[in-house]
Amino acid sequence: MSDKPGDCPKCGMALERNPAWVAPAAGKAIYTCPMHPQIEQDRPGDCPICGMALEPKTLQADDAGEENAELQDMTRRLWVGAALTLPVFVIAMAHLIPAYSHLANGSLSRWMQLLLSTPVVLWAGWPFFVRGAKSLRSGHWNMFTLIALGVGSAWLYSLVAFFLPGWFPDAMKVHGGVDLYFEAAAVIVVLVLVGQVLELRARAQASSAIKALLNLAPPTAIRVDGTGETEIPLADVHAGDRIRVRPGAKVPVDGVIEEGSSSVDESMITGESLPVEKKPGDRVTGGTVNATGGFIFLADKVGADSLLARIVKMVAEAQRSRAPIQGLVDRVSAIFVPAVLAIAVGTFLIWFFAGPEPRLAYAIVNAVAVLIIACPCALGLATPMSIMVGVGRGAQVGVLVKNAESLELLGKVTSLIVDKTGTLTEGRPALTDVIAAGIVDEAGLLTLAAAVERASEHPLAAAVVRGAEARNLILPATTDFRSVTAGGVAARVNGRTVLVGKLKFLADEGVTTPPALIERATALQTQGKTVLFAAVDGTAAGLLAVADPIKDSTPEAIAQLHALGVKLIMATGDNRPTATTVARQLGLDQFEAEVEPADKIQLVRKLQADGSRVAMAGDGINDAPALAAADVGIAMGTGTDVAMESAGVTLVKGDLRGIAKAIHLSRATMSNIRQNLFFAFIYNALGVPIAAGALYPFFGTLLNPMIAGLAMAFSSVSVIVNALRLRNLKL
Repeated sequence: MSDKPGDCPKCGMALERNPAWVAPAAGKAIYTCPMHPQIEQDRPGDCPICGMALEPKTLQADDAGEENAELQDMTRRLWVGAALTLPVFVIAMAHLIPAYSHLANGSLSRWMQLLLSTPVVLWAGWPFFVRGAKSLRSGHWNMFTLIALGVGSAWLYSLVAFFLPGWFPDAMKVHGGVDLYFEAAAVIVVLVLVGQVLELRARAQASSAIKALLNLAPPTAIRVDGTGETEIPLADVHAGDRIRVRPGAKVPVDGVIEEGSSSVDESMITGESLPVEKKPGDRVTGGTVNATGGFIFLADKVGADSLLARIVKMVAEAQRSRAPIQGLVDRVSAIFVPAVLAIAVGTFLIWFFAGPEPRLAYAIVNAVAVLIIACPCALGLATPMSIMVGVGRGAQVGVLVKNAESLELLGKVTSLIVDKTGTLTEGRPALTDVIAAGIVDEAGLLTLAAAVERASEHPLAAAVVRGAEARNLILPATTDFRSVTAGGVAARVNGRTVLVGKLKFLADEGVTTPPALIERATALQTQGKTVLFAAVDGTAAGLLAVADPIKDSTPEAIAQLHALGVKLIMATGDNRPTATTVARQLGLDQFEAEVEPADKIQLVRKLQADGSRVAMAGDGINDAPALAAADVGIAMGTGTDVAMESAGVTLVKGDLRGIAKAIHLSRATMSNIRQNLFFAFIYNALGVPIAAGALYPFFGTLLNPMIAGLAMAFSSVSVIVNALRLRNLKL
């Protein structure tokens, strides 16, 4: 980790800025390798493992669009190098046209090749030599080791052949001089630069999801205090400030509405396209867009504590985390470069001692071709590029992946444990049935019951009151209110004594409930509803049924998960009749009722012991232990911070369909990685033997180092283009 630009000390790549949220001017920058996130330092440099330039790990909200300095430098070197290389290439290839063959072998032509190619190799290609030298000193041989050795060998050989042709045997001299490979060295440098520029641009595109999130936050906010309204920078907003949001403006930070109402577009955070109605008491999230109404809210989470900042931080860290499959790549890479060097040396020796004349020229050209075509840049890009793009794509639809390991494991999940309340259901009880017994009608019964329940703090009481308000009933005042713990409530309403509660509570109060009413209550309970009995002036007056409604999206989500081959298990603390009803209604594969947090952990471990890959989805503090114990924990974004910290995946919207999206994303990303690895390996498996001259005995064909460089660059481009396809993945 570093707070300054630089190169990774292991791989040699430039350290890049990690686009995690930090307040403007907060602390020093840390630089990290995009492929090896464990490499961090406080200054620019190259990764000692792969040679890539280190990139800044932190990105301020006000410079999210800043262009990568490494990209600017490499682009400049590419254009200058290409301009100088083109005439060199044309002159060197003139011998292929009989009418101009004399130009390729003349003294002027040889001098132009030397003068034009030298700045290409020594200036445009200088970063590759620096990284290659670092890799040799550190012992972390990488793609820049091969590039530096291959290009350096071709250029130095040509330099000696140009100035000291007498050192070479006559068999190597044609048209009065030894063949030069200045054009090959220059073209290879340009091709490698093309690959570097494409890679840097692709990484910038891969992080576009983070930059889009960063740009959601407005630069200023309107603070309301005793002196009036003041527009202040976003960094000056503190918890406790009262902030005004005007129509069409962005919400600057997180908070709770105090005055006014509106509808807010939360699509960039949740992926939900429909605006959400907001009124006093509702939460608003920084970065969302207000519609036509205006409101004042109390800021409570600002800066790094805001939801937007936490999302950016989570996505940024996930993009730089390492998937388990990367371990295979690392093991292969550890032996790959030494093996290539050994093959190049063997190629040189075989051609020098057993090849046709001019043996030395053949030996050098084929050894250089082996070094160039085997450059493992595509192998190094295969996993990180897919992870970066995949995690960014997930963030766009409200699926936040904590690390690459969770992303990889999610696609292997065979069993999914879900909580009921807040996951399958809305998590907010609602009044479903009002049954009057004849003393009063349904509206009268609900009016009396809601008037009494309004003084209670019980969640079921709140559901009854909301039900009355939804029917536009006017609730009269009450007197003599009393509450019996685990029983019910009583009060006088308009001179009448009203009781609401359990059957036993009414019996204790001297009320006899008719058997027919009890049968109706039993039928409602078998449907998973909680029943409240009501009495007026000592006589049973009817029933009120309350239930936690199933989310509208839950049936569709379950169908999608079943289609993905995932077994669904509900684990809830609710009673068994309610759990049975919900499980039967939704077609769940298995359910466990009346479970404690410790029971959920035991369920996770039992399924794991049976060979299942287990994911756990929940939204409460009681779910946190099981989320941590599962192979992959999935936190519903509507839940607690503890659940989100314990989980490997967070669904911002809290919609169960997000789990199906996350699993689909995981499988698509891992498939993309495997495709990339195939591209990387197949190029080397086919290219190295051809470069070594395996086709020469049969077809008299050799691989020009320039063609080897083109093939190497094309392998990198294939990996990059394939990884970027994930940006258009339909979720």
